[in-house]
Amino acid sequence: MDDLQEFARQIFESQPFSRFIGAQLTNSGPKDAELTLPITDNLKQQHGFVHGGAISYLADNAITFAGGLALGGNALTSEFKINYLKPARGSHLIARAQAKSIGKRQAVCQCEIYAVEDGEEKLCAIAQGTVVPVS
Repeated sequence: MDDLQEFARQIFESQPFSRFIGAQLTNSGPKDAELTLPITDNLKQQHGFVHGGAISYLADNAITFAGGLALGGNALTSEFKINYLKPARGSHLIARAQAKSIGKRQAVCQCEIYAVEDGEEKLCAIAQGTVVPVS
């Protein structure tokens, strides 16, 4: 398990965009991943809510990590869908993804994205995606 977490940490730290926006890989397992993202003014849209693109990035990356770990290596998202449930605001976002179906060529994953406001997690989006190994 330690080797898997170290592998995930190395992959995450090699992502320039994730470092740029301040995302963190806060947990990983054999078929799941958790990412956090501090909410800063640069991530907000004109109404003061987190921009859908930032939420979408977090969901996509969490799905890819969960699926990649389940498939045993480097992976890419081949497709994903997201439903925004409520505007996101607060101190940070948490994305929790799990591989729900794992085959030889793909893993189908689900992700829930929470906005943390005053210490309370509020579900703001749900995503599902398909992850494939890098060939």
